[in-house]
Amino acid sequence: EDVDIPSRRVLITGATGLLGRAVFKEFNENNWNAVGCGYRRAQPRFEQINLLDPIAVHDIIHDFQPHVIVHCAAERRPDVVESQPDAASQLNVAASANLAKEAAGVGAFLIYISTDYVFDGTSPPYKETDVPNPLNLYGKTKLEGEKAVLENNEETAVLRIPVLYGEVERLEESAVTVMFDKVQFSNKSANMDHWQQRFPTNVKDVAAVCRQLAEKRMLDPSIKGIFHWSGNEQMTKYEMACAIADAFNLPSSHLRPITDSPVVGALRPKNAQLDCSKLEMLGIGQRTPFRAGIRESLWPFLIDKRWRQTVFH
Repeated sequence: EDVDIPSRRVLITGATGLLGRAVFKEFNENNWNAVGCGYRRAQPRFEQINLLDPIAVHDIIHDFQPHVIVHCAAERRPDVVESQPDAASQLNVAASANLAKEAAGVGAFLIYISTDYVFDGTSPPYKETDVPNPLNLYGKTKLEGEKAVLENNEETAVLRIPVLYGEVERLEESAVTVMFDKVQFSNKSANMDHWQQRFPTNVKDVAAVCRQLAEKRMLDPSIKGIFHWSGNEQMTKYEMACAIADAFNLPSSHLRPITDSPVVGALRPKNAQLDCSKLEMLGIGQRTPFRAGIRESLWPFLIDKRWRQTVFH
């Protein structure tokens, strides 16, 4: 019997990463023919493509002829960008520019994933029309990437998003989930940042926004330019850690709020809240409440198995 392959085709870069996996799954489960590509962790599930190799990028796009490309691949760890600026610029800027050119060549709608770190955090909430002023090199490379894709392909959408969490393969995959060990080991006190205001956002919600944007674009060619999406619960890392503890009935008295601005690592904006009304007015978006989303994400990493039995049985 012939397998019915959906006629709408989407290519996802960075499909092995936290966001990319969710985006792949979202399109795949909603009647799209999705192909994911990755690099180090690609095989066997995804195509192995080095995005810095223009020929490889050209070939997969011309062979697959996607209608939509969601570009999730990036170096997104601010401290790594500071220590490896050239490599980060290659991936965040040069590879993005090339992808935009290739997308234009086959008439594909490109969604470039960007960040709230393009803003300096001094006057939130930020609309798409507000002037960016990144404080760190990560924000600068992502802003340069935005400009590069829009210059090379004016049919592109830029989607700026804040700190992400979701179903992780390792706790270190997200700046939110990485706190779980500190929460669980309540025998030693842990200092938690209580200065920077964050808006933790579930990758499933971002994935849904990408799909809704793509589907709306297939009907309406005016869907392009810059968009913002974000969770709407404002929390510092300390408050997230307390919410995580609360979600799993764990103590939080060992967590110590630190209200000074951090002195080590890349500079961070104090509050880069994104105004999401542009997408909301298009009827696009979904938001998972933080406690529900974080419980689902961290559940497999819970150390005390007895607790599992009491709550869910």
